[in-house]
Amino acid sequence: MTLFVIGLSHKTAPVEVREKLAFDLGQLPSALGALNACPGVDESLILSTCNRTELYCDLHADAARAPLTWLAQYRNIGAADIEPHLYHLDSEQAVRHALRVAAGLDSLVVGEPQILGQLKDAYRTAVDAGTVGKFLNRLMQFSFSTAKMIRSETEIGNTPVSVAYAAVKLAQQIHGSLEKRSALLIGAGDTISLVANHLVGANIGRLVVANRSLENAQTLAERVGGQAIELHDITHHLTKVDIVVTSTASRLPIVTRGIIDVAMKQRGFDPMFIVDLAVPRDVEPSVGELEDVYLYTVDDLEHVVSSNLKLRHEAAAQAEEMVHLQVRDYMDWLKVQGSGETIAEFRARGERIRDELMAKARGRLARGEDPAVVLDFLANTLTNKLMHSPTAALRAGGGREDFVRVARELLGLDGP
Repeated sequence: MTLFVIGLSHKTAPVEVREKLAFDLGQLPSALGALNACPGVDESLILSTCNRTELYCDLHADAARAPLTWLAQYRNIGAADIEPHLYHLDSEQAVRHALRVAAGLDSLVVGEPQILGQLKDAYRTAVDAGTVGKFLNRLMQFSFSTAKMIRSETEIGNTPVSVAYAAVKLAQQIHGSLEKRSALLIGAGDTISLVANHLVGANIGRLVVANRSLENAQTLAERVGGQAIELHDITHHLTKVDIVVTSTASRLPIVTRGIIDVAMKQRGFDPMFIVDLAVPRDVEPSVGELEDVYLYTVDDLEHVVSSNLKLRHEAAAQAEEMVHLQVRDYMDWLKVQGSGETIAEFRARGERIRDELMAKARGRLARGEDPAVVLDFLANTLTNKLMHSPTAALRAGGGREDFVRVARELLGLDGP
């Protein structure tokens, strides 16, 4: 039995290679069945995200290349074309990798939590497919508990490391719970889309999306359960929103001091949080001078993100120490499993030899042979057969003092 990981990630392969080897959720059950049917593969799990595709396997010692061969054939790609991008990890290295992946230590953004959910989904899929056994099950449980411990005992996941996430975190600092709050998003590009995702994740009460193209605004609004409006309608909504996030390609400010001043008076100066992620800026700088208006620019947030990245990397060093201890615990468990299997195999062989000789002895007794002669045959033959393999091994390794010392301990020759 050997734990083995073969894979590629954003660190080893460009997107044009990663996309060729990616699996969607619908493909995984049949892929797992095919992988597990390969000779020498006892257990398997496939993790596939936009940044990585990895095969986790429990293999026979002589089947180390089976996952690579299967992957190349399954994806109809030459093994030589993908092998330069792959990493091959076994035993302790494979265990350490699994725990680091679960904790977000191997992610593009250190400490990001999404990978843990993706690994759990991959595990559940493999369990449902019947390809996870004792060893991968134990590895995944160690991975999940290690990730949870790292997240609860370090600061690795407590600081935002993208401007979109930082914007939502700052909104929560100003308004507290967002469940009864409303937000106006101006624009419909990638950045605003990310902000919308984070706001939904923070249980925002109401979302309004404004864009020059109403169709684009509707597309985003439908995805996040919000309301779409045209850009010229934002003045009618500013009095009802607590958060404004804007990111457009406009060359001139869209949100002026005048319209915010009017909105704040109508709101009774209930605090408004505004984030301007656009370059050039969408919000007139003087808006930040208004009472109870909290205005942040992309530079403000990037400073927060830069500081937080430093904190995350400091926390990651602490997390690596925790991973090291958990890897050691798993390897200790693995050794116990290995010795248990060896004991079971050794005992089964002894019982098999005993049963064969007992059958021969009974046959000789049934033919009327002298019982004393039969007992002598049974005792001598049984002793010789049980001692043959250890004796041969001792002769072969007898020149090594360490080997002889361990053998004497194993055979109980130095005991009382």
